[in-house]
Amino acid sequence: MKALYSFIILTLVPFDLFAADFSGDDLSICWGIPFVGILLSIALLPLFLPRLWHHHYGKITVCWTMLFLLFALYSFGLQSTIHLTAHAIIAEYIPFILLLLALFTVSGGILIKSDVLSTPKLNVGLLAIGTLLASIMGTTGAAMLMIRPVIRANRQRNYSIHTIVFFIFLVANIGGGLTPLGDPPLFIGFLKGVNFGWTVKHMLLPVLLSSMLLLAIYYKIDCHYFRTQYGNSLAVSSTSKISSIKVYGVSNIFLLVAIIACVLMSGIWRSSVEIMVLGLPITLSNLVRDIMFVVITFISILITPKQVRAGNEFNWEPIIEVAKLFIGIFITIVPVLVILRAGSHGALSPIVSLVTNEQGEPINSMYFWLSGLLSGFLDNAPTYLVFFNLASSDAITLMTTLERTLLAISMGAVFMGALSYIGNAPNFMVKSIATQNKINMPSFLGYMKWSIGILIPVFVIDNLVFFVFF
Repeated sequence: MKALYSFIILTLVPFDLFAADFSGDDLSICWGIPFVGILLSIALLPLFLPRLWHHHYGKITVCWTMLFLLFALYSFGLQSTIHLTAHAIIAEYIPFILLLLALFTVSGGILIKSDVLSTPKLNVGLLAIGTLLASIMGTTGAAMLMIRPVIRANRQRNYSIHTIVFFIFLVANIGGGLTPLGDPPLFIGFLKGVNFGWTVKHMLLPVLLSSMLLLAIYYKIDCHYFRTQYGNSLAVSSTSKISSIKVYGVSNIFLLVAIIACVLMSGIWRSSVEIMVLGLPITLSNLVRDIMFVVITFISILITPKQVRAGNEFNWEPIIEVAKLFIGIFITIVPVLVILRAGSHGALSPIVSLVTNEQGEPINSMYFWLSGLLSGFLDNAPTYLVFFNLASSDAITLMTTLERTLLAISMGAVFMGALSYIGNAPNFMVKSIATQNKINMPSFLGYMKWSIGILIPVFVIDNLVFFVFF
């Protein structure tokens, strides 16, 4: 009862009366240790202590999170610690996890059945469809909708890890680069004044070039594994018979559209009504959006026949895993982002200074690589915003005089989210769903071998084409 009473008091007391300074100008890079600890735990413990990690990953995440919170409590006091934690959870984590929950539940209620077995051409077609859908319904929506049909199509393949890896590359990341609906960084740019048409026009060629290169590489790799398993063209023809495709749980498609509409609504609807929670203002539009995500989730659970979810082998473990890991990531990443936002005044100033030359002009290649590499391990939306503000912060200037700089930031933040499992929201979810379907996905470092070996050469070509030669 005492704890409840204290919580109520803290909820009602304005934080401005107590908050200590939590400025990126003064924070040491050592504040990033808990965040790095979570990343290393995700990367190394499944390799060296798999049993411990599998059964206790939630507790391990809590330990790193508590380490950060205890140091924050000691350094900045109770009110500031609660304030920054509340901001991470209420403003960032809850909308993130509610959107994922809604998409995960709704997509799990759509069953696409077919007797068609995968061939390299079919797999390329499925990845291409997912890549296109990503810019229409967002990378998370497209990934959650398409991952199960892709897994089902490859159910008789001896080796399908590469298909899931390229699925993350294309559907969960690069495919979302065409419109502001596709990926959170571009949506933030849209809210900051970047025209919808500017994004479509300028991102078309980069998305097309990167997608075509990756699909071509994937086709060669998949042909190799296909021939290894089936050996000859007779097997190809026998496994690619045309068969009817049946879709069950069609009502969930309308719920999927409703989710997209809620995201758009929260960005376009400017409400002056705010509700204060732990000293944090929550706008009415965001509150309505999050409530709608919960309502849509429950509607999907109620209207979807159990046979449909059973056909998808649906269970809640993937979303539970993501929820446990990312709440720690969202809290411990706060000081890293605060330091990054401090720009030339923060502990990461040597990195930030690399994006301008001696004359103060932007170096577009460095904007591309730095915004991208940081987006591969940090939240790509705030990383985009940091470099957006660093370049100019004025959308008109960025769309005209500095259009190549804005293109570099946009490409880096969207494309390089594919570099790691935590680079973009759907990456880890796709990995978790694939693991649930008995696909032995690579570890955190194992995945990065794929991403570095395949994506970095593609990004080098992107850099040369768009920021060096032209």
